[in-house]
Amino acid sequence: MPGARPPARIARRRAPALAACAAVLGWPLAAGAALEGPREAAASGGTRELAASGSATEPDIRLTLPWLLVQLVPSPGLWIGPGGTRFGVRWQVTPVLYSFGINRKLSPWRAFIVEPLTRHAGSIELFGSPEYVAGSRAAPGGWMLRGGARAYFPLLDRGETLSCSLGGSAVHARIHTHDHVAASYEAGLYTLFGGLGVQVTVTPTAALRSTTITLSLRYF
Repeated sequence: MPGARPPARIARRRAPALAACAAVLGWPLAAGAALEGPREAAASGGTRELAASGSATEPDIRLTLPWLLVQLVPSPGLWIGPGGTRFGVRWQVTPVLYSFGINRKLSPWRAFIVEPLTRHAGSIELFGSPEYVAGSRAAPGGWMLRGGARAYFPLLDRGETLSCSLGGSAVHARIHTHDHVAASYEAGLYTLFGGLGVQVTVTPTAALRSTTITLSLRYF
């Protein structure tokens, strides 16, 4: 066609213009990538540093007046012995506990105040438990005192939904001016982060033979 320009010549003339446009449009993109690169590197480096350090924060546990007051609320139960079934209440104190189910970077030791997960994720504790049985002839005034050891094991959701315990204790009672000490064995099942549970304690010794079913209420 007369007057038409060859395609090669048109391409050669447009190439410098396209290159200039690409340089103008590409500079912000290149600059953005260059700026973003260090940010991503810093972020990934910080993440790697945090993962490498693996720091864990100890919980802030302190004795407070509200905590002391709620510990006075007892756990109700039934005392079943040769003389019949009687209502009773029980308190508990945990002077020391060792947890084998929490983060290993945290201290496994607790005294008196124990978080639910620390106890029910797996632990061993020493406990004392004063107990009162209404109308009981086992002791004047119906008072008994237990002390022993108990182990907790998680069953569902690291113990938050369901956990169990096995333990043993020595129980002291005074009968007709005579002191009696007997061995007791117990098993328990807990739910709601360990706040609600059922414990069954059996004392086979003749003088204090009994079975106690306790509705365990724990206020941490």
